[in-house]
Amino acid sequence: MTLHLRVGFMPLVDCALVVLAKDEGFAETEGLNLELVREVSWSNLRDKLNVRLFDAAHMLGPAAIAATLGVGGVKVPMAAPLALNLDGAAITVSVRRYEELARLADGDMADTEVSAKALAAMVARRKASGLPPLTLAAVFGFSSHTYLLCEWLAKGGLSLGTDIRFEVVPPPQTVEALTSGRVDGFCAGAPWNAAAVSAGIGAMVHTGTDLRRDCPDKVLAWQADDVERRAEAVRKLSAAILRASDWASDPVNIPRFARHLAAPDRLALPVEILEPVLQFNLLQGAGRLPRRVERFIRFDRAALRPEPTHADWILAGMERAGQVVRTPEMTAQARAVYRPAYF
Repeated sequence: MTLHLRVGFMPLVDCALVVLAKDEGFAETEGLNLELVREVSWSNLRDKLNVRLFDAAHMLGPAAIAATLGVGGVKVPMAAPLALNLDGAAITVSVRRYEELARLADGDMADTEVSAKALAAMVARRKASGLPPLTLAAVFGFSSHTYLLCEWLAKGGLSLGTDIRFEVVPPPQTVEALTSGRVDGFCAGAPWNAAAVSAGIGAMVHTGTDLRRDCPDKVLAWQADDVERRAEAVRKLSAAILRASDWASDPVNIPRFARHLAAPDRLALPVEILEPVLQFNLLQGAGRLPRRVERFIRFDRAALRPEPTHADWILAGMERAGQVVRTPEMTAQARAVYRPAYF
């Protein structure tokens, strides 16, 4: 008997394993009829999972922890029997802002401390001139992208939300927000940095891997009680995603992989933007050649192990961002979200 599952996702390269589970037939092999629903924002996706309009979701790990803790919304305990990727984010600013940073930099802009100090100098100059503060965006308040921004800014003695205005901009809206001048830069997952550079309006400053290797990112999230109550459904979808991981890890499949993601009901972006990202060849903009970053985003099986220790970094990021004050009970609840049952 075929089991129907409705799974929400956001249009990002890191939704890949959910998409491949459906489009390469791995879910069907496991006896699943997988219905994928593209969402417009992480808050929409979270809320639909909260009220069981979705069975499961491609979800930000920090958002799953926030929902479990009841921070920033309704308390709905979540569980992640699988991660969906590690890494894959980048920080992009407008070409104009990048050129300003490069002029102020005392050293190599590839160094995260050098670029952060250049940003601090820009912030100080703007304040002295009576100009409004710079605005940086992340895709959601509870996201690795917010916490990576905080880590970068801290290297220059800056604080997000104090020295730099902060906005939440859903991934598909980041390019437009940069184009319109609503934000000066953003941290988001691939391919939206590449899309901004390709459009001629963005310049990549750093990849997330410049700040933190093997950074926890998206997970396959279920409501926590479903992991036991619907154990067969969880097992079948997890098995399909593990099959997708093996397929995605073979470089021979990259052209087909990119075509799946490019489809109108998936990311709806040109293959020419997506394929280089999957090959780890990243557009930088501002007159620079593409940069190769080994393992810029990880889909291998080892990356899919939902490590409870990932919750420690996430909680530290939440605390740095002023979202929580950690307690031992909170740490235990957050760690319980990550459940490596299939490893």
